[in-house]
Amino acid sequence: MSDSNGRDDESHCAVRNVVFIVLDTARAKSVGMQSFPADRNAPTADPIGIQSAPGDRPGSSGDSVGARPTPTLTRLAEEGTAFENAFATAPWTLPSHASFFTGTYPSEHGTHGGHTYLDDDLRTMPEAFADAGFETIGVSNNTWITEEFGFDRGFEDLRKGWQYIQSDADMGAVVRGEDLREKLGATRDRILDGNPFVNAANILYSELLQPAGDDGSDRSTDWIADWLADRDDDRPFFLFCNFIEPHVQYDPPAEYAERFLPEGASYEEATAIRQDPRAYDCNDYDISDHEFALLRGLYRAELAYVDHQVGKLRTALEDAGEWEDTLFVVCGDHGEHIGEHGFFGHQYNLYDTLLNVPLVCHGGSFTGGGRRHDLVQLLDIPATLLETAGIDDPELREQWSSRSLHPESDAQDRDAVFAEYVAPQPSIERLETRFGEIPDRVREFDRRLRAVRTTEYKYVRGDDGFERLHRVRTDPLEHTDISDEKPERVRALRRRLEERFEPFTEASASGEVEMRDGTKERLADLGYL
Repeated sequence: MSDSNGRDDESHCAVRNVVFIVLDTARAKSVGMQSFPADRNAPTADPIGIQSAPGDRPGSSGDSVGARPTPTLTRLAEEGTAFENAFATAPWTLPSHASFFTGTYPSEHGTHGGHTYLDDDLRTMPEAFADAGFETIGVSNNTWITEEFGFDRGFEDLRKGWQYIQSDADMGAVVRGEDLREKLGATRDRILDGNPFVNAANILYSELLQPAGDDGSDRSTDWIADWLADRDDDRPFFLFCNFIEPHVQYDPPAEYAERFLPEGASYEEATAIRQDPRAYDCNDYDISDHEFALLRGLYRAELAYVDHQVGKLRTALEDAGEWEDTLFVVCGDHGEHIGEHGFFGHQYNLYDTLLNVPLVCHGGSFTGGGRRHDLVQLLDIPATLLETAGIDDPELREQWSSRSLHPESDAQDRDAVFAEYVAPQPSIERLETRFGEIPDRVREFDRRLRAVRTTEYKYVRGDDGFERLHRVRTDPLEHTDISDEKPERVRALRRRLEERFEPFTEASASGEVEMRDGTKERLADLGYL
């Protein structure tokens, strides 16, 4: 039975509010999940959260087991429920956020590097909360997550952390520019969109004046704390916040970096390393093993800094008297390569380094839940949050592939998780414009990829015939391709992909994922078509 706002009176929920925090680019292997107390009942399969990659060993790279980067998240996991085998549906921000906002896979929501707008005919999780009577507030520090790309629907207020003066005219394209040429071009194209003086102030702030070592999280947590303290609304609230500090550029405050850099390394040495993933991919410059070790130290320092901001949010909720009535969920939207598999950044492949992310829930029935080892997807978040809040939204439920992770849910556990990389971002053409001739290795990335992962195997297939098979139980770092040795396993997992998605041959025949009419109009307005 539901009330007039769609809240289920007979739900097993024990929370009033929902807070959903995304740590942009946080990978499970560096968050410190291995620091949680040992669970004697834990299965031995898929030790994703506790393995280190070559060159990423304690003491050599700053990815030290002894130095916990995320004590706040560790405490939340010890008090709540930690999902050690949580996986994103895509390896970068836009399609991953679209998946957990809608409960759909990338080829279903159609939002990717070629189609960058979340279609108007897709129901979103914030819309479900708003229609159920919640106050809905969003704080984004990632320029992809804005009204420009369709992520404002359902939010009463969606704030932009890179803006010094909140404005409807968004200079995020300047922030997203890969190099000076792209930034200057975006400035030229957008400076007159609205108030040019406000736009100029926001560009100066984001590009030159933003405090060193912070990419918006400190101002965001301060604003949220003030909002909570001044709030006189009787409605429950849904709060979403994206923190982007772990994303390149890694520039943590010096006092954080010094805790995680390899012995003998200096902050000045580490921050002097060029951080340009696409230039590295295209052989424009090289990064040594020692430099990658320094970069991993900076990355973990960024995680430590943003973890501190999560702690500030918890304190603000406690001070406002809301903590005990709040479901508090923290996850990464995707991971990061910092030298693993020869990559820097989070594009062009579907290794678990990019897909395995932290996911922790605290509040209501999740409190005291311990560690869970079942396979889960980030697109399970909508069903989980709505069930915990006692909301039934038939329109969202009709479109999603989401399964609730609530401890008392009757949803069936997953025996496999899936991921997609629909189109390269940036495109090969964009790389050619910037670098001229690009390596054949990079040109090969101009393909679509899909992956299916069980507790035993991981299979990745491309629309160009590329395929890899790994036995992740014994090869969790995905170094050894055994596809030639296990042809029956390859065929079985290929069938799983084709059961979940249409075959690549059918997809290729139509050229791309079919674009919705609303997307075509929006992309034309934005100049993409």
